Amino acid sequence: MRPRIAEIAKVLLLALAAGYAGVVLLAWLGQEKLLFYPRPVSTKPAAPKGWRLEEVSFNARDGTRLAGVLVLPPATKPPLVIYFGGNAEEVTEYAPAASEQYGDRAVLLVNYRGYGASAGTPGEAALLSDGIELFDWARARGDVDSSRIALHGRSLGGGVAVQVAAARTPKCVVLTSPFLSAVAVAKHLYPWLPVSLLIRHRFDSAARVPSIHVPALFLMGTADTLIPMKQSQDLSTLWGGPAERVVLDGFGHNDISVTPRYAQAIREFLDRSL
Repeated sequence: MRPRIAEIAKVLLLALAAGYAGVVLLAWLGQEKLLFYPRPVSTKPAAPKGWRLEEVSFNARDGTRLAGVLVLPPATKPPLVIYFGGNAEEVTEYAPAASEQYGDRAVLLVNYRGYGASAGTPGEAALLSDGIELFDWARARGDVDSSRIALHGRSLGGGVAVQVAAARTPKCVVLTSPFLSAVAVAKHLYPWLPVSLLIRHRFDSAARVPSIHVPALFLMGTADTLIPMKQSQDLSTLWGGPAERVVLDGFGHNDISVTPRYAQAIREFLDRSL
């Protein structure tokens, strides 16, 4: 009887090990689908009343076509905000709210590869290279103040904005629900997986922020279950320059921008820093 039980236990353990290995393999192969959720253009973007909207299209270094919009206020040579969205955002849909969110500042909304009308496939190296190229493209324009460019990154976009800020020198940075790294987020969501060995797109913001010395605003919600608020707080303590923190009580990852306090905090920070 005992040999029989031992044999059954052995089979069960082998089945569990095989099942776990299968899950690990699926996570390795399908991680892009877990990290990136490309969305097509949902509505035709429009500028705020009295503003001008310009469709933006240019080729990245490898020839991939990136597309989006630039919304310009009536002012001559306004400062500029470049927005990097979350992993499920089609950013041109935010064009009508540009003045409410950022005041009288131009706003550049270009979609990641595979999102909106942008071609290609998203990935960490490509998004970071494109973000730097986008900054250089904007800085070369004559109709915005190239000495006053701010970056705003939300969630995944925070990982992009941090890398661009480390490679270039914006006037200031706004980070909404930022994370320490993609590995840290994955450990929170999947503590039973060896994520440190699996993650290819690491977006290691914690390694970059100590070298960034411009002012930053960190916006975080107490009810965020995707990116725990502690990660945003810890990242802010690592920031190399002045760091302001706004905690929005009761708001989570997806509804943090619903409260009027969110846009107000961004406008007031930009008034001081840009």
